[in-house]
Amino acid sequence: MGLLCCIKRELRNSIWLASIILLPTIFVVWLLRKVLRARRPPLEAGAKHVAFFHPYCDDGGGGERVLWTAIAALAERYPGHQISVYTGDTAADAEIFARVQQRFGLRVPDGVRLVRLRSRWLLDPSYYPLLTLLGQAVGSVLVALEALLRLLPDVYIDSMGYGFTLPVFRLLGGCRVGCYVHYPTISSDMLEAVSVGRAAFNNRAQFASVDALRWMKLAYYRLFAQLYGLVGRAAHVVMVNSSWTRAHVVAIWGGEGRVSTVFPPCDLERLQRLPADGPNGRRPPCVLSVGQFRPEKNHSLQLESFSRLLRDHPEETADLRLVLVGGCRGAADQTRVNALKALANALGISERFELRVNVGYDELLELFSEALVGLHTMRDEHFGIGVVEMMAAGVVVVAHCSGGPLTDIVDTTEESRTGYLAASARQYAECMLAVLRADKGYLADLRARARKSCDRFGEKPFSDDFLRACRPLL
Repeated sequence: MGLLCCIKRELRNSIWLASIILLPTIFVVWLLRKVLRARRPPLEAGAKHVAFFHPYCDDGGGGERVLWTAIAALAERYPGHQISVYTGDTAADAEIFARVQQRFGLRVPDGVRLVRLRSRWLLDPSYYPLLTLLGQAVGSVLVALEALLRLLPDVYIDSMGYGFTLPVFRLLGGCRVGCYVHYPTISSDMLEAVSVGRAAFNNRAQFASVDALRWMKLAYYRLFAQLYGLVGRAAHVVMVNSSWTRAHVVAIWGGEGRVSTVFPPCDLERLQRLPADGPNGRRPPCVLSVGQFRPEKNHSLQLESFSRLLRDHPEETADLRLVLVGGCRGAADQTRVNALKALANALGISERFELRVNVGYDELLELFSEALVGLHTMRDEHFGIGVVEMMAAGVVVVAHCSGGPLTDIVDTTEESRTGYLAASARQYAECMLAVLRADKGYLADLRARARKSCDRFGEKPFSDDFLRACRPLL
């Protein structure tokens, strides 16, 4: 009896202590919500504040096309809603909106508000040379707290992949929470790469080759995966951009019923208006690559493949050239651009190789219309919007045999082929050679099938699917 009384007493004390801590915390959170909501500009009855977390909204990639197309769809369907974007970009609103028009051919709806974040630097991976994933996760929570204090929305949508912000807005802000996942922060593929010691852009060679370091990193990744799984459960609605991403997100976050596959939008109308056979009835012998200059894009494989093709088949490639087009965000990207130039010199292909940085959309359309072959070399690309754009423009694609291109985009069965898939320099060279050798009728049929297959990746299917998925939030 004495032991039982002691246990009851300790239990009462624990409950009392928890109440002392928990009740004031609940009151502070409630008061914070009241104050932040009172600071918001008033809206019409039934209208809501919808905020997107996209700290790099002025970038020119596929993720930004998703953001601005989603905003346009929401503004059209719910004209009374106030739509805001949390961003760390410092350019004037008008400049950012003008670049959206230039890059994507999209007009930003009137009334969209940019909420500036001073703490965006906390998301920069260069500040976390070790434990990068954890550092960025903690940093994203701090940035989310700033965002919450600047504007408390009714609906919060993370459109850039910062999953650790989700519980901040759900638990502290009391928001309806959704997210659009381009690429899971951690996946079973990353765990496998560390486990088997395979070097990759996110797995340095020294960690891949030293057993003790590899097992330490594997333990760290597994712990982080558990944390990532917990925060993902804070989302009421989860949208993913491909079957590949869906499989990984469901494996880590669970809740298959709340996960919707919403293919990202592509400007099909302008691309499919380009002449399939080129501006003069013939496409010049040009190999084109479109993608931001980041390590995961693996541009060096493109140069090595092109060099191999020229070396092994000089007669059939006498006029062939390679053009790399991409966005360059800062010093790190510029360093990679310079490294690609040096590699081209080392491979002896500099006279057949060209780099175009930060080109406008009209110039990109011109390049699409003139290219014969399109290269894509990123392993486990979450979707591959650049692949879709090339197919829609009539460019014959050779994409990496993984991720979205493999599961959703490129069909390689001969009777219904829409492109080619490869993994090694030799395979890429062989696929490019197959395109060079193909007769005009075969390529015309392939282009027609590829263009038709892209219809499911247009702006209207995206807008319809996005609005349908977001209905529980709105």
